Amino acid sequence: MVYVVGVLLLKRAADLGADVWRTVRVCNFATALSFAPLVLLGGTIPSWQLCWQPAFVALLFVAGQVCVLLALNVGDVSVATPVLGIKIILVALLTTALIGDRMSGALWTAAFLSTAAIALLNLSRPGEHHHVGKTILLSALAAAAFALFDVLVQKWSPPWGAGRFLPVMMAFVGAFSFTLRPFGMRQNAGNQTNPPAAGGWLAGGAACFALQAIMIITSIALYGQVTTANVLYSSRGLWSVLAVWLAGHWFQNRERHHGPRVLAWRLIGAGLLMAAILICLIK
Repeated sequence: MVYVVGVLLLKRAADLGADVWRTVRVCNFATALSFAPLVLLGGTIPSWQLCWQPAFVALLFVAGQVCVLLALNVGDVSVATPVLGIKIILVALLTTALIGDRMSGALWTAAFLSTAAIALLNLSRPGEHHHVGKTILLSALAAAAFALFDVLVQKWSPPWGAGRFLPVMMAFVGAFSFTLRPFGMRQNAGNQTNPPAAGGWLAGGAACFALQAIMIITSIALYGQVTTANVLYSSRGLWSVLAVWLAGHWFQNRERHHGPRVLAWRLIGAGLLMAAILICLIK
């Protein structure tokens, strides 16, 4: 639910003109700073030659953040967030491939349900598309990046300890985020962006993103239950549709104007994704 509040806040910031590349940097800097106190959890750096591991997962994290925020910038929260639910299917597949957990046939049923769900999420009123296809593609790419990120955190963090791997990894995230600045400068050349009205929404969204990142990433690093963690985390897809429907007007979100029929189909799509998630849980 923290994630859903965060995306609604960032969607509002985007509607007010916040530059997506600056939004990525602010969110990543806030997350990197919030992970610094985790050094108190202890750990060790097994070898400086292994620093490529936190650096690589940091690249995956930045790629996922970019795709998520681009999806929110061009599309609807009630489409982008449920599509991220396919992350659980990808996590299960990658856990099998990279960690060696056994794969069951239930995953194929879950994949089918996810495909049907995405088709329902693609529905909109005639003549009102809101870049749905692009939103789904960007959200799916984000899901893939974050799924590989989660699995590699579980695989690589034990020799380091959560108190070393996570802060080092997030330090790389902050460093890599500096390289995104030229993209924003090129895109916004000659245009005024980041109006003051968007600042509060951006700050709130960045804080929520940092908080939810600490909760899920730390739980994976400490307890190694990447699939279970993602089963619960993927419920954000259902909460996002309900939040848009019931409280979107608090954030000046316009998705309610798509009509109850469109939101109802999206709610059914989100429900199918939840069914796929539950199948993964009981496989």
